[in-house]
Amino acid sequence: MAASALLRHFKVANVDVGIYADKLALSETAAEVVAERINAALTLRGEANIVLATGASQYDFLAALRARTGIEWSRVTAFHLDEYLGLAPEHPASFRRFLQERFFDHLQLKAVHLLAGDAPDPQAEIARYSSLLAEHPIDVACIGIGENGHLAFNDPPADFDTQAAVLLVNLDEACRQQQVGEGHFPDLAAVPPQALSMSIPAILAARTISCVVPDRRKAEAVRCALEGPITPDCPASALRRHPDCKLFLDAASSSLLAPATAEQPAERKGTTR
Repeated sequence: MAASALLRHFKVANVDVGIYADKLALSETAAEVVAERINAALTLRGEANIVLATGASQYDFLAALRARTGIEWSRVTAFHLDEYLGLAPEHPASFRRFLQERFFDHLQLKAVHLLAGDAPDPQAEIARYSSLLAEHPIDVACIGIGENGHLAFNDPPADFDTQAAVLLVNLDEACRQQQVGEGHFPDLAAVPPQALSMSIPAILAARTISCVVPDRRKAEAVRCALEGPITPDCPASALRRHPDCKLFLDAASSSLLAPATAEQPAERKGTTR
């Protein structure tokens, strides 16, 4: 990638922020960073565990990551962040279907563990998935930020202190409207009101977080994540507590940041790699 694709690079607390010229440039860079972290885990332990997000903002990133030829995918175990309660995997809006079509069907992974939102006993499914996560400490969590600032389906006010790895959560109207706006459902009434979701502490337990956030519609959420207080009212603000978080923005998603935010002192600047 041309160096000119990186417009700005700075740190806010522990978050290493890169602003790129466009969605493709940030996605390619994020995929490169994630590939490096996966390969580091493979070298250290012989296996790697990752979590993947879904949604329109992840299309280019997932395509770029699955195109990486230098990863021995047969030693990688994958999880995903969340799934609508009661939604069958065949439903067009199912996150399981999303990832199967855009990622898992293209690769041969060691294992893929998916949240069954349509499980007959949601609490038993939460226990099952929580146990799997406990057995597979996450090397890289590949996530995004919702228009309302959510991480996974942890809508505001999110639970920053729960001991649970997976939660049954209520979805607020802003979150559900985003799903309509992205074309996953025909109208608000069709969006399930609840979901199963990895918790904020479970996401923050990942060794590295790669957060891909393009598009102008995410600009206010990015502003609150980086410039507002660390608060459950802006779940993404919790990323500032993580020791190795990489945030990949484009000019549009970073457009509401104050100039001073992107002009941090040189000694606070890190590297996106």
